[in-house]
Amino acid sequence: MENNVLKTFQGGCHCGAIQFEVDAERQFIAHACNCSMCQRVGYLHLIVPKKQFRLTQGETNLACYQFNTKVAKHYFCQTCGVKSFYVPRSNPDGISVNVRCLNVDLANVVIEPFDGRNWEQNAETLRHLSK
Repeated sequence: MENNVLKTFQGGCHCGAIQFEVDAERQFIAHACNCSMCQRVGYLHLIVPKKQFRLTQGETNLACYQFNTKVAKHYFCQTCGVKSFYVPRSNPDGISVNVRCLNVDLANVVIEPFDGRNWEQNAETLRHLSK
């Protein structure tokens, strides 16, 4: 999907304390990861360069969870617990936005599987998304 026309999408957590904007192609691909974390929370990844993401509200209400290598920074709302975005280990120069937290119709989103259970073998296929 390379039409290079970016649209600004609004998003946020469940309670509204965290609000953000992300610039992405009008029709974008999201990745459904089957790793232990994403599978449990139903996270759909839209990975973009950091410059295409803006936190517009709630920075002081964010908490951060890290595990394993502690490279990824999983941010979540301290009030409602929703993880709307994070800095992924595969793309530390980018942001992964949870598409389920965007004001979009999922019927218009192309969702592709990503084998996160075998992350080490597959992470390289995502690196281009934050460039």
